[in-house]
Amino acid sequence: MRRAAASLFNTVFPSDCRLCGAPLTNISRLPVCGLCLASVSAIHGDLCLICSERLFTFAGEPPAGEGRVCGLCRRAGPPYQRAVAYGEYSGELRELLHLLKYEGMQPAAEFLGGLLVQAIARLAVTGTYLIVPVPLHGERLRQRGFNQAELLARAAQHRLGGRSRAEAGILRRTRPTDSQTGLTRHQRRANVRGAFRVTKDAVADQTIVVVDDVFTTGITASECARVLMRAGAKRVFVATVARVLKGEAARPIQSIAAASA
Repeated sequence: MRRAAASLFNTVFPSDCRLCGAPLTNISRLPVCGLCLASVSAIHGDLCLICSERLFTFAGEPPAGEGRVCGLCRRAGPPYQRAVAYGEYSGELRELLHLLKYEGMQPAAEFLGGLLVQAIARLAVTGTYLIVPVPLHGERLRQRGFNQAELLARAAQHRLGGRSRAEAGILRRTRPTDSQTGLTRHQRRANVRGAFRVTKDAVADQTIVVVDDVFTTGITASECARVLMRAGAKRVFVATVARVLKGEAARPIQSIAAASA
């Protein structure tokens, strides 16, 4: 019966995988084939113990001691305890995030939320904690129709159970910010400085996991963590689905349809 239903679906609603173009054979709300989904892999290699940036090794020897922390975190430790990501911002994972964020394909949030859960597990947070998505400004939210970070947070919380609670209203973006693409680190920091505000007293003495889709330089995550800590949070962690690592230049964002044209 399942094969018959799939055959009927493919006849009435023919579709191809949005990533590789292969014909889809299964009924799914997410038009991505199983091979592409299976190709999404976890981040690997030697990473900074604080921000998860790539660490460069010499003579094949893994870093040890202070060498397990990148130079930037040693010089100026971020306000969060630790930041982790599931995978590198490349390949199928990057395209899946684009399907969600720029093509409005919200069913992708369920699959990506499962990856976010695996990232959060690496934080080894003890006790109960709040999951706080990075907010969009109201104008951007109206244009897009949804906040991808909030969708990911809720998808993750459904899998994590009672120890966590997704709270989308704790952080508010008080002013629109320019795209961070192409800005220097100093310009990125100035761009988001003062752009977030804590709207609830519920953060006092709480452990918080700030979540977003992509961690690029960490400037946005750091600003969110800074205002949360100033509002009385006990500890702040950061978890994202993907991370841009050194040597991976973030290409200008465009829709998948435009990229394949």
